[in-house]
Amino acid sequence: MIDLHCHILPGVDDGARTLEDSLAMAENAVAEGISHILVTPHHHNGKYLNPKAAVVAATESLQNELDHKGIKLTLYPSQEVRINGDLIKDIENEDILFIDEERRYLLIEFPTLSIPEYTEVLFFQLRQKGITPVIVHPERNQAIIDDPNILLPFIERGALAQVTAASYMGVFGKDIARLSYRLIEANLVHIIASDAHNTRGRGFYYKKAFAQLEKDFGTDKVRYFRENAKNLLNGDAMHTEAPVEVDRKSKSRSFSRGKFGFFRVR
Repeated sequence: MIDLHCHILPGVDDGARTLEDSLAMAENAVAEGISHILVTPHHHNGKYLNPKAAVVAATESLQNELDHKGIKLTLYPSQEVRINGDLIKDIENEDILFIDEERRYLLIEFPTLSIPEYTEVLFFQLRQKGITPVIVHPERNQAIIDDPNILLPFIERGALAQVTAASYMGVFGKDIARLSYRLIEANLVHIIASDAHNTRGRGFYYKKAFAQLEKDFGTDKVRYFRENAKNLLNGDAMHTEAPVEVDRKSKSRSFSRGKFGFFRVR
């Protein structure tokens, strides 16, 4: 499987602190059935800056360590980019890493509490450049928690979104788990990713999440999410299902809190 959101690089953000942490995370990822990871350190989030060249070098270094240890995991350099007014300039200055080598898909993080007023204009500017924004963990944004349907216009205009495996499994509480379910149900998210930060409470939860996805929505949805992840990493066209409004009264499962250089993928 492919994980398109992971903080596995050592010592660059609030993810893995040491090389030993990174190696432990890599071993956990392989145990979860993950074969390819998009390395996504925080960038421009007000605390961390991880410019393109530094991320590429750190990813290559960690890949060498994995190869030396015989850990069968392939890494790809990228960033979790906090939305900001300088993003277009940074893209033009070649300081932004995309999901794919073709520069078609870009991970975008909203602030925790809000969605900036300029988001619609910025997304339009990105689309004019042939770039599709992929909104990370919308289920943990307070504005979307308060009104999930404010995500709908962004998706209708071509943005994509990623739900976090741990959110879906209840690690962040029942309300976040329920919202994750409803965003999947409404076709407002298109991939599951781990957003793993460590081997403890912020782990991968991949096997559990995909098993639950199959139970909730069937094998076709599992296949759809996995194919979407591969298409994003390869820079291929996406075939998405039509989004609809979130039905806050929809019946859903009972939620319990859980414990806390590019290559094409075939």
